[in-house]
Amino acid sequence: MRVAELPVRPLGYGALAVAIAAFITWSALGWVEFLYLAIGLLVCLLAAIGFTIGKQSYDVSLDIARLRVRVGESAFGKLQVSNPTARRQFSAEITVPIGKNTVGVKVPGLAPRAVFDEIFQIPTHKRAVIPLGPVCSARGDGLGLLSRQVQWVEVQDLFVHPQIVPIEGAAAGFVADLEGRATKEQSTSDVAFHALRDYEVGDDLRHIHWKTVARVGKLMVRQFDLTKRSHLVVALGMRPDEYADDDSFELAVSVAASLAIQAIRDDHDLAVVTADRELHHETPTRLLDDCSALEFGGPSDPIALVARRAVQTAPDASMAILVVGSKPTPTQMMQAIVPFGVDTRVLVIRCEPGLKVARRSIATTPVITLGDLADLPRALRAVEL
Repeated sequence: MRVAELPVRPLGYGALAVAIAAFITWSALGWVEFLYLAIGLLVCLLAAIGFTIGKQSYDVSLDIARLRVRVGESAFGKLQVSNPTARRQFSAEITVPIGKNTVGVKVPGLAPRAVFDEIFQIPTHKRAVIPLGPVCSARGDGLGLLSRQVQWVEVQDLFVHPQIVPIEGAAAGFVADLEGRATKEQSTSDVAFHALRDYEVGDDLRHIHWKTVARVGKLMVRQFDLTKRSHLVVALGMRPDEYADDDSFELAVSVAASLAIQAIRDDHDLAVVTADRELHHETPTRLLDDCSALEFGGPSDPIALVARRAVQTAPDASMAILVVGSKPTPTQMMQAIVPFGVDTRVLVIRCEPGLKVARRSIATTPVITLGDLADLPRALRAVEL
């Protein structure tokens, strides 16, 4: 609990200044009316002090039923104020900041051991991290000269997560086999057989193919394709001029979150990269919390720079998905695709609400146009990666 150090309101300072000026005028001119005015204002100030002094003996709690909800889901808070003392408490006004707004609750005078409850709804129509609190009570006089504030409850964060859709691993083009996928690189020890070659000093004798040795009369060893564990990197563009509007960006966040959540559930290696950072993805909840905190607007890097950051973050990625708005040109998208190596499969998803699902290609890279989050699984099934 923290009590405000400056309980005087602007009106109180004004009353004090007028009282001093009236007293000075009476002293200089002898006009008794100014003396009465000064005394009257001082009496009001003394009466206001009587209303504000004294300890506010409340027990105040703020209970949020769920601190993590999806966009559009109901979220409620319960403010409970009780009087734990054996004497009656005066009425007070308690304020509960909810993001940029404030809910004011008028608490009546409470009898000993009485409890007052107030339930309020929290708007969740938009993805965000909404700070709730600090809960403060204000106690003052009827004239508004003085006010004494007490902070009762610290700030709590409500996470409004983006909407997501479930995606089957195969539908997203993810590699589901345990050993990973084969690449164009060769290795002398792996699981994907490629060919036979002549034995060289230092080769592992366990890889000699004895049936071929018996047939050709010289040592031959197996050569394998190097395999890699499935590693997905999702690059989310955040540059405002790459999106048609705010709703397009919200769709892109939902698409990126849906892809990443499926990768976490399928136990694939994952990296989710934005213009300025890599999102935490230890658990689905941690990832969605970070998605809730993404802010759209202001200066940001183009998708090509985000793609380069993705390559730096996950240089061994087997698959990269670029999620962006509908505004980048084919040339700009090509600049974003180029940084990825030949062993990385790339998919581009362009987001703008209202557009029909469409598929085209930039060079050999498939590009999906998406207008509704619900169409994401079907759109991915149509892409061969």
